[in-house]
Amino acid sequence: MLDSTVLFLVPTPIGNLADMTFRAIDILKSVDLILAEDTRTSGILLKHYEISTPMMSFHAYNEHQQTNIIIKKLEEGIKIALISDAGSPGISDPGYLLAKGALDANLQIEALPGPTALIPALIKSGLPNNQFVFEGFLPQKKGRSSKIRSLKNEKRTLIFYESPHRILKTLIQFEAAYGKDRQVSVSRELSKRFEQTINGPLSSVRAHFENNKPKGEFVIVLSGNPI
Repeated sequence: MLDSTVLFLVPTPIGNLADMTFRAIDILKSVDLILAEDTRTSGILLKHYEISTPMMSFHAYNEHQQTNIIIKKLEEGIKIALISDAGSPGISDPGYLLAKGALDANLQIEALPGPTALIPALIKSGLPNNQFVFEGFLPQKKGRSSKIRSLKNEKRTLIFYESPHRILKTLIQFEAAYGKDRQVSVSRELSKRFEQTINGPLSSVRAHFENNKPKGEFVIVLSGNPI
């Protein structure tokens, strides 16, 4: 930890609490304030590791309003850690605006390495991982179809996050846009008790989820266009 650092971006486990690092625990205990996406969810983690640092809500619905307030606290020398419900802050979670604001204010930031769902899903997929594109969540409505079409000729491996409510719809749309034989790997509940990965062509993986109710949070790893 650098003495000049005032903002720490701290990853938290994506499922298994044992994936928390010693350094992350030390920082969360030493800062003055923890910004948490959901204080109830993060409270379970903090209680497990006997971390009593005060928490404050910082999520997608208030980050625009809260960022300037937090920057002022940082400028006053208050040391703050940002965590998300799971994984690394800023990766499909709040964090970008605060990091940018802190840098614009010439404040020192440290980002700890740690858990994020896309990397384990990629490296266990069996698909090329030397180059890849992380797309996060697709648009839910407007722009969804055009976004999928725009990626048709992407040659690098593609990675998406998806909810259990839309995973089947997404696979159906991928199959229609990219063909039934495009290879895909779908992982759910990574690092948790019911972790599962289904590999194969889009047609067979789509059929699996037609016959098995999707549960948990999903990472889709899709092979790039081989042509």
